[in-house]
Amino acid sequence: MEKLYVLDASGYLYSSYFAIRNMTNAKGESTNALFGFVRSVMKIKKDHNVTHIVAVFDGPNNTKGRKALYPEYKAHRQSMPEDLRYQITRAKEICSLLGIAWLDVPEVEADDTMGSIAEWGKNNDLHVYLCSGDKDLCQLVDEHVSILNANKDHKLIGAKEVEETYGIPPKLMIDYLSLVGDASDNVPGLASFGPKTAVKYLLEFGSLDALLANPQRVTEKKKREIVEQQADIALLSRKLVTIATDVPFPQDRDFFTIKPCDFEPLRAFYKDMNFKSLLKELEQEAYTKGHNEQEYKAMPGDIATKYMLVDDLESLKALIEVLSIEKCISFDLKTTDIHPMKAELVGVGFGYKPGEAWYVPFNGSLGAERVLRELKPIFENPALSFYGYNVKYNLHVLEAYGISIANICCDIVVAAYLLHSENRQNSLDALAMQFFDKEKLSIDALLGKGKSAILLREAAIDKICHYSCEDVDYTCRLKLLFEKEIADRNLAPLLYDLELPLLRVLAEMEQKGIFVDVRSLELIGFELKEQIAALKLKIFDFAGEEFNLNSPKQLGEIFQKLGIKSTKKTASGQMRTDSDVLESLSSKYPIAGLLLEYRVLEKLRSTYVESLPAEVNSKTHRIHCTFNQSVAATGRLSCQTPNLQNIPVRTAAGRKIREAFRPALEGWSFLAADYSQIELRLLAHFSEDPNLVEAFKNNQDVHAHTSSVLFDCPLSDVSKDMRQQAKAVNFGIIYGQQAFGLSQALGIDVKSASQFIDMYFERYARVKIFIEISKERARLTGKTVTLIGRERAISDILSKNIPLRSAAERLAVNTPLQGTAADMIKMAMIEISKQLKSHNLKSRMILQIHDELIFEAPDEELPQLQALVKEAMENVVELKVPLLVDIAIGNNWEQC
Repeated sequence: MEKLYVLDASGYLYSSYFAIRNMTNAKGESTNALFGFVRSVMKIKKDHNVTHIVAVFDGPNNTKGRKALYPEYKAHRQSMPEDLRYQITRAKEICSLLGIAWLDVPEVEADDTMGSIAEWGKNNDLHVYLCSGDKDLCQLVDEHVSILNANKDHKLIGAKEVEETYGIPPKLMIDYLSLVGDASDNVPGLASFGPKTAVKYLLEFGSLDALLANPQRVTEKKKREIVEQQADIALLSRKLVTIATDVPFPQDRDFFTIKPCDFEPLRAFYKDMNFKSLLKELEQEAYTKGHNEQEYKAMPGDIATKYMLVDDLESLKALIEVLSIEKCISFDLKTTDIHPMKAELVGVGFGYKPGEAWYVPFNGSLGAERVLRELKPIFENPALSFYGYNVKYNLHVLEAYGISIANICCDIVVAAYLLHSENRQNSLDALAMQFFDKEKLSIDALLGKGKSAILLREAAIDKICHYSCEDVDYTCRLKLLFEKEIADRNLAPLLYDLELPLLRVLAEMEQKGIFVDVRSLELIGFELKEQIAALKLKIFDFAGEEFNLNSPKQLGEIFQKLGIKSTKKTASGQMRTDSDVLESLSSKYPIAGLLLEYRVLEKLRSTYVESLPAEVNSKTHRIHCTFNQSVAATGRLSCQTPNLQNIPVRTAAGRKIREAFRPALEGWSFLAADYSQIELRLLAHFSEDPNLVEAFKNNQDVHAHTSSVLFDCPLSDVSKDMRQQAKAVNFGIIYGQQAFGLSQALGIDVKSASQFIDMYFERYARVKIFIEISKERARLTGKTVTLIGRERAISDILSKNIPLRSAAERLAVNTPLQGTAADMIKMAMIEISKQLKSHNLKSRMILQIHDELIFEAPDEELPQLQALVKEAMENVVELKVPLLVDIAIGNNWEQC
C-alpha cells in the first residue's frame, strides 16, 4: 500500500516560530519559523523515503464556520505576529521549490482539510500519515490512518498508542474532547470534567450520547447536575471539535506525488534567507547526484592527509626531533573523562601544518611512563609554543602528570569566540563543518552509543590515531584561518594580551578550587526539607487538595478551580504559572506567594544543598568548578560543574549556603573585592554626562544623587523610597527598560513610570544621546564594541520583528557597558595574579562572580592583599570617573 504524508504546515510554522529565536536574513526579516518548517519537512522526506506528500495550511478566514456556532471559538488567541505572516507565504513558496504540493482552502482550518484528505486516502488504498502534534487528529486514526507526532520527534501513533495515551479508543476521541474541552481553541467542554473523569464516564456509558441520555445513572451528585444542566454545551463542543471530512481538494494521486526540486531557485532562496546549513546540504546533494555538474565545479576537495601512528621509540625520537625545530605546535590530548581533574591520558596528537599529524598512544607498546618521559621536555621547552582546542583543559590534565606547558600561542575555541561571540556551535566538529565543510569522525562513531559503547582506551589504537590526528589537523587549519581574521579585525591584543594570559589564571583558580563544609550543607538540607514540607501543607490547605507542585498543568487546574485568573497564557492556551505571574498574583492570592517561596527553597535544596557535596573532589576535598571564557557573548566569564556564580545571596537560605564555603585552614580568611556600580560608572564615562560624572567624581551616592536631580531637591531631603525609585531607573536605563518594565519594578502605573523615564532623560540628556548613538552605530555596523575592542554581532538590529529588534537595541546599549566591565575585571585578574607571584604570597584567587573576586588568604597577608587588590582593580584602566572597589573580609563567603 502506498503512503501519503499530510503535513500540518500551520502547526509546524507556529511551533517553530516560538521554539527558534533570533534568526533573520540580511534584510532583517525573521526566518525562524520558516527554517524550522523546512528542517521538519526535510526530516520527514529523509526518514520515510516519501513519494506522496502535501503540506496543509490554514485557509484565509478559516474560523468563520465554527465562530458562527460559537463566537468565543479561539477568541483568546492573540493576533498572528506580523513577522510570522510573511513566513507562511514563503513556506508555500518553498514547498513549490521542494516539489511538494500544498493546500490552503479558503474558510477552512488545516485540520479539516487534513481530515478530508485522510478520508479520501484510506478509501483509495493509501495509508495516510498525518504529520502533526494536534491531539484532535487522533479522532481520525484507524488501520489506514496514523499520526507522526511532530512534538515527539515524529513518534508513530496508531489506535493502540491513542488508547494508551488517552485511555479510550480513537472512535471516542470526539466525545472525549467534547467533555474535557480544549483550552487552546477555547472549546468549553463540561465544567470540572477533566481527562480522568471523561474517560471514566465514556468507558462506563460507551458514548457521549448515552451519557447525556442517562444522567440519572451518574452517581456523583455534582457531576450529575453538570451533565443535566450543560448537555447543550457538550453537544456544541462536539460540533466544534469534530473534524470535517468533506472539504474539496484535488482528488488525484499525481497532485500528491513529490516532484524534483527546482535546484537553482531553491539555492537562491536559501541564500536570500541566509540558510547556510541548508545551502551546504543542497550543494553537497547536487554534487553527489551529479546535478548540473558542468555548471558547478567539484566541491572543494580535502588536501592529501598523512596521519601517522607513533608507537615505537625510534618513531617517537624522530617525531621529537621534528617538533623541536617548530615554533608553534598543534596538540590534542585524548583522555578518559570530560572533567580535567578526573581525566587520565590515553594518548596525544601533534601537528604543525595542515594535512599532517602524529598520534602517540599511552596504552601502546612504549607504555605511558616512557612516553611521558620523552614528551615532557618538548612541552616544557621555552623555545616552543603550543596551541589546541580548549587548551585550559589540557593544561589541567598535563599538570596532573607533572608537565607544565611553557608557552601557549593560541586556543581555537577562544579565537572562534572572539570572532563570532554570538555563535553557540563552537565545538571542533562544528567549526570544521562550518569553515571546511568537513564532517569529522565523531566520538559516537568511534566508541558507539548506549549499552554497546566502549571506553576510549578500549578502542583500536589505529582508529584513535585517525580520530586524534584529524582533531590536530583541523585545529591547525582553523588557526591559520582565524589568526588572519583576528589580525584584520584588530582583535590580536584581545586574544594575545588578555584572553590567553587569562587562560592560565583561570586554570590556576580551577586547580586551587574552594573548600565547602559538607556537614553544614547536610544540616541546611534538613532545615530546608522541614520548611518545604510545612509550605506544602499550607499550599494544599489553600488548594483544598494535594497536587504535584512541580506540574504547571496541575497548578493551572488548581488556579482555575480557585478562580485565580491571569492574562498571561502559554501558546497552547493554558494559564502561565511562572515566577513573574506568581509575583503579580501574590499580593491578592496568598497561595501564589507560598508557591514562590516553595520554588525558591526547592531550587536551593536540589540545585545546591544536595548537589554540591557530589562535586567535592575526593583527593583535594575541594570543589573545582570550570570557568568558561567562550560562552557569554558579552565577554563575561561563566561557571559550571558546579555554577558557583549563581548561589543566591538575597534569601536567608541562600546566605546559609554561602556560609558553608570557608577556608580549609585555621588562620585563613576570605577576602571579597567588588567593583562599585561599575556599569553606571562606565555609563558616565561613555556618555560624558556632566551630572553623572560630577556625582562619581565627588564620591556621592549615585542613586541618591539621581533622586535629587530627578526630584529637584537637596541630597539631604532624599528619602529611602525616593532613592529606591532612582536606583530602579538607573539600572533600568542600562538594561533598556521601558515604562512597563519600570512600572512593574516600582509597583506604579505605566504613566508614572513613563514620566520618570522622561524626567531622567531630561536631566541626563547626554545619556539619552549615548543610547541613541549606540543603537545607530549597531544599525550601521551590525555590531557593538567594548572599550578595548571586543566585538559582538547584533544581528537583529534591523529585524522587522519588533520584539526582536527591541531586544537587539537593548543589547546595543548594554553590551559596551557589561562587556567593558568584563574586560576590566579580566585585566585586573591577570595583574593580581602577577602581583601575588612577584610578592611570593600564599594568598590565592579562587572565584570570580562577574564584578567581584574572592580570595583565600592567611590572616597575616590580609592587609597586603587588600592594598594589592584594590590598587590593581582601581587602576586597570583610566576612565573619566574614578573606579571604586569595595573590600570585605570574613570567615566564610557569606560574611564577605
